[in-house]
Formats: sequence, structure tokens, C-alpha cells
Amino acid sequence: MAENLDQHFLNKVFEGSGITKDELQVIIPKYKQVKFNKNDYLLQEGQVEKKYWFIESGFIRSYIIDTEGNDITFNLYASKDVVIDYPSIFFFSPTRENIQALTDCVCWEIKLEDFQEMFGSISSFREQQKSLLVGSYFALKQHSISLIADEAKVRYLRLLKEKPQIVQNVSLKHIATFLGITDTSLSRIRKEISN
Repeated sequence: MAENLDQHFLNKVFEGSGITKDELQVIIPKYKQVKFNKNDYLLQEGQVEKKYWFIESGFIRSYIIDTEGNDITFNLYASKDVVIDYPSIFFFSPTRENIQALTDCVCWEIKLEDFQEMFGSISSFREQQKSLLVGSYFALKQHSISLIADEAKVRYLRLLKEKPQIVQNVSLKHIATFLGITDTSLSRIRKEISN
């Protein structure tokens, strides 16, 4: 029974990707369910990423330490998101990010060698993964531009619209650094919106 539920989640992840049922029978066994406790690290600065994860449940963040020693949230992840440091996994370079569970999490992990094997042999898997990469790039680019060009309130409203579960479940401190503002500014914006 649990195995069917597990497979159900992965089927939903790959839904609409053009991957056939036969291909799913090859792909799904390559993923392993892993659990992380709150505050566990999936990846730490200086390590080379050798796997990546789909989140089934829970919340994860990536963060960096700036030049003044401040902990700055770089990205926030929720259910069905892919958690990966693309430069590290594709260029085998030590990561500059720390990826940490904000809550207890259930994830699906795939090793780099399994990923590469399927990327090379299953064209629909390759296309789905390219689509995820492009989507991640555009989200990162949009966020980077927004940090420069948009007011803090606009950035918060966009996050609230696109990822309400993040706003409801992640600490204000992490949301504030992700939005490039202080906790106090974020509290003021939230109060303004609620009025």
C-alpha cells in the first residue's frame, strides 16, 4: 500500500511531461525516498552536489553567508519543487550554498549517475529535466531583477501569490532575507496589507 502511495507522488511529479508508463517503470525505481529532520543539511558550502531532490512534503531553503557574515536566504522550496544546485552538479564544482530543511521533510532523491544515464537514454526525461532547468533559471532571473527593480511590497505580494504555502509556513526572518529586506520592513508590509 505505501509503495503505491509513493509511486503516486512520483507519477504526479512526472505528469504531463510526455514520459510513458513504460519509461516511468525505468525512472521511478531510480528515486529513493529520504527523510530529513528540521535543520538537517542536504548540502553544505564547499561540498560537490552528487544528487538532487523532489520535495514531497516539508520546506527547505538554500542560503549563503554574505561578506559580513550574515545568513541570507537565496531560495525557498516547498512540495513538488526540485532542490538542486545546478552549477555544482553539472560542473562538479564546490557549492557556495547551504541547503537546509526548515521542517521535517520527505524527499525523493536521485543520484547523479542515474540522472545522467536516464538523461542520455530517455528523451522525454531529458526534455522534462531541461524544462525544469529553464524554469529554475527564469525564476532566479525574475527574482534577481525584482530585487533591483521592484518595491519590497511588490516582491512580497508576488511570493504570496506564487507560493502562499511558503508565506504561511516559513519564518519571517528567512522570508525577509529572501526578499532583500529586514524583518521589521516585512512586518510593516504585512500589517499594511492586512489593513
